[in-house]
Amino acid sequence: MSFSRAIKIAPSILAADFANFGAECRAVEDQGADWVHVDVMDGHFVPNITFGPATCAAIRPHIRGVMDVHLMIAPVDTYIEGFAKAGADIISAHIEAGPHIHRTLQAIRVSGAKAGLAINPGTGLDGLENLLDMIDLVCVMTVNPGFGGQRFIDMSDKVKRLRALIGARPIHIEIDGGMTPETAPLMARAGADVLVAGSAVFKGGSVDNPAPYGANIRAIRSAAQAALGVEV
Repeated sequence: MSFSRAIKIAPSILAADFANFGAECRAVEDQGADWVHVDVMDGHFVPNITFGPATCAAIRPHIRGVMDVHLMIAPVDTYIEGFAKAGADIISAHIEAGPHIHRTLQAIRVSGAKAGLAINPGTGLDGLENLLDMIDLVCVMTVNPGFGGQRFIDMSDKVKRLRALIGARPIHIEIDGGMTPETAPLMARAGADVLVAGSAVFKGGSVDNPAPYGANIRAIRSAAQAALGVEV
């Protein structure tokens, strides 16, 4: 993975057709997705159950680019190796998921994956400065984790403060939750470069009719780029 602050769209397969994951991953990439985002939930840390390493291993051959795995689970450490072996390029763990986040980030790095740190809407940036030199991505939640399709929570001030803390470090700022052409510009202006979108990408399309995926991805990207003054 080469580092770039250009806007990247990462469709969340939580909103895809569960019976056609492989084809859905191929379709969104063909339609312009930069990353594929996998939301892993355990029914304990968050009130929902989704995927495990076996699902990641099954879809990995269908993803040409980055597989971005977001672990909404606790405990985390015992599962890192499994997701790394399944082909995750990035593994993000929640700062709220356990008392030893430094150890968790070390374990992700040792696994060979890029290390991400996810932060819930109610969590501040306290303590993050001590972790910045160990991470490749910060995932700022703009919904309370657990379910797709929730209403966006504006975290512009948090993202601006985070961007200032990061400075020149090659760390992505990812936004997860409620991304649409209306909300994406707020996060892009604040400093985010990776926008996770589920229903906003997959609505109106299917593996047999993927063109709406492309239109939705272009709409989100164009809105975010326009907010930065990037010619679209």
